[in-house]
Amino acid sequence: MQTKNQYIPGACNIGKGEVNRRIQGGWFGLIVTIFLYGFLVYLGAPRPWRLVIFIPAMMAAVGFLQARMRFCAYFGMHGVFNFSLEAGKTEIVGQAEFRAMDRRKALQIIIYSVGIGALVAAAAYFLP
Repeated sequence: MQTKNQYIPGACNIGKGEVNRRIQGGWFGLIVTIFLYGFLVYLGAPRPWRLVIFIPAMMAAVGFLQARMRFCAYFGMHGVFNFSLEAGKTEIVGQAEFRAMDRRKALQIIIYSVGIGALVAAAAYFLP
Protein backbone atom coordinates (compact mmCIF):
# COMPACT_ATOMS: atom_id res chain seq x y z
CA MET A 1 0.00 0.00 0.00
CA GLN A 2 1.41 3.36 -1.05
CA THR A 3 1.62 6.13 1.48
CA LYS A 4 1.93 9.73 0.43
CA ASN A 5 4.93 10.77 2.50
CA GLN A 6 7.60 8.18 1.98
CA TYR A 7 9.90 7.07 -0.77
CA ILE A 8 8.87 3.82 -2.45
CA PRO A 9 11.35 2.60 -5.09
CA GLY A 10 9.88 2.66 -8.57
CA ALA A 11 6.53 3.92 -7.29
CA CYS A 12 6.73 7.19 -5.33
CA ASN A 13 9.59 9.68 -5.13
CA ILE A 14 7.93 13.08 -4.54
CA GLY A 15 5.83 14.61 -1.80
CA LYS A 16 3.13 17.27 -1.75
CA GLY A 17 5.34 20.26 -2.62
CA GLU A 18 6.75 18.56 -5.70
CA VAL A 19 3.34 17.19 -6.72
CA ASN A 20 1.96 20.73 -6.67
CA ARG A 21 4.78 21.88 -8.96
CA ARG A 22 3.96 19.07 -11.40
CA ILE A 23 0.26 20.01 -11.42
CA GLN A 24 1.16 23.62 -12.17
CA GLY A 25 3.41 22.48 -15.00
CA GLY A 26 0.65 20.28 -16.37
CA TRP A 27 -1.85 23.15 -16.38
CA PHE A 28 0.67 25.46 -18.00
CA GLY A 29 1.34 22.95 -20.77
CA LEU A 30 -2.38 22.37 -21.32
CA ILE A 31 -3.16 26.08 -21.54
CA VAL A 32 -0.29 26.67 -23.97
CA THR A 33 -1.49 23.72 -26.07
CA ILE A 34 -5.03 25.07 -26.31
CA PHE A 35 -3.98 28.63 -27.07
CA LEU A 36 -1.36 27.54 -29.59
CA TYR A 37 -3.88 25.39 -31.44
CA GLY A 38 -6.41 28.22 -31.49
CA PHE A 39 -3.77 30.69 -32.67
CA LEU A 40 -2.59 28.43 -35.50
CA VAL A 41 -6.16 27.78 -36.64
CA TYR A 42 -6.97 31.49 -36.42
CA LEU A 43 -3.94 32.36 -38.56
CA GLY A 44 -4.82 29.67 -41.07
CA ALA A 45 -1.32 28.25 -40.70
CA PRO A 46 -0.50 25.21 -42.85
CA ARG A 47 -1.46 21.97 -41.10
CA PRO A 48 2.16 20.79 -40.59
CA TRP A 49 2.67 23.80 -38.28
CA ARG A 50 0.05 22.33 -35.97
CA LEU A 51 2.48 19.53 -35.13
CA VAL A 52 4.42 21.94 -32.88
CA ILE A 53 1.59 21.34 -30.41
CA PHE A 54 3.45 18.15 -29.58
CA ILE A 55 5.81 20.08 -27.29
CA PRO A 56 3.34 21.77 -24.91
CA ALA A 57 1.03 18.73 -25.04
CA MET A 58 3.91 16.53 -23.94
CA MET A 59 4.75 19.05 -21.19
CA ALA A 60 1.17 18.87 -19.95
CA ALA A 61 1.22 15.08 -20.00
CA VAL A 62 4.54 14.94 -18.12
CA GLY A 63 3.23 17.27 -15.42
CA PHE A 64 -0.09 15.56 -14.90
CA LEU A 65 1.32 12.02 -15.08
CA GLN A 66 4.06 12.80 -12.58
CA ALA A 67 1.55 14.38 -10.20
CA ARG A 68 -0.86 11.45 -10.52
CA MET A 69 1.89 8.85 -10.09
CA ARG A 70 3.64 10.87 -7.37
CA PHE A 71 6.85 10.26 -9.25
CA CYS A 72 9.25 12.73 -10.87
CA ALA A 73 10.88 11.36 -14.01
CA TYR A 74 13.88 13.70 -13.68
CA PHE A 75 14.45 12.66 -10.07
CA GLY A 76 14.03 9.01 -11.05
CA MET A 77 16.65 9.28 -13.79
CA HIS A 78 19.07 11.01 -11.42
CA GLY A 79 18.62 8.78 -8.37
CA VAL A 80 17.10 11.32 -5.99
CA PHE A 81 13.78 11.93 -4.21
CA ASN A 82 12.08 14.76 -2.27
CA PHE A 83 9.42 14.65 0.41
CA SER A 84 10.21 17.96 2.07
CA LEU A 85 7.82 20.88 1.65
CA GLU A 86 10.64 22.74 -0.08
CA ALA A 87 10.51 22.00 -3.80
CA GLY A 88 13.80 21.14 -5.43
CA LYS A 89 15.52 19.90 -2.26
CA THR A 90 16.54 16.32 -2.88
CA GLU A 91 18.00 13.33 -1.12
CA ILE A 92 20.05 10.61 -2.80
CA VAL A 93 18.68 7.10 -3.35
CA GLY A 94 21.31 4.85 -1.84
CA GLN A 95 20.71 1.40 -3.29
CA ALA A 96 21.56 0.66 -6.92
CA GLU A 97 18.56 -1.68 -7.19
CA PHE A 98 16.21 1.13 -6.12
CA ARG A 99 17.82 3.55 -8.59
CA ALA A 100 17.25 1.02 -11.39
CA MET A 101 13.58 0.68 -10.40
CA ASP A 102 13.27 4.46 -10.43
CA ARG A 103 14.85 4.73 -13.89
CA ARG A 104 12.35 2.20 -15.27
CA LYS A 105 9.43 4.19 -13.84
CA ALA A 106 10.88 7.46 -15.17
CA LEU A 107 11.25 5.94 -18.63
CA GLN A 108 7.64 4.75 -18.47
CA ILE A 109 6.45 8.29 -17.71
CA ILE A 110 8.56 9.70 -20.55
CA ILE A 111 7.23 7.15 -23.03
CA TYR A 112 3.62 7.79 -21.99
CA SER A 113 4.13 11.54 -22.26
CA VAL A 114 5.68 11.32 -25.72
CA GLY A 115 2.80 9.11 -26.83
CA ILE A 116 0.19 11.52 -25.48
CA GLY A 117 1.97 14.48 -27.07
CA ALA A 118 2.07 12.65 -30.41
CA LEU A 119 -1.63 11.78 -30.22
CA VAL A 120 -2.58 15.38 -29.44
CA ALA A 121 -0.38 16.67 -32.26
CA ALA A 122 -1.90 14.16 -34.69
CA ALA A 123 -5.41 15.20 -33.61
CA ALA A 124 -4.49 18.86 -34.09
CA TYR A 125 -3.18 18.06 -37.57
CA PHE A 126 -6.33 16.26 -38.68
CA LEU A 127 -8.97 18.40 -36.95
CA PRO A 128 -10.54 21.19 -39.01
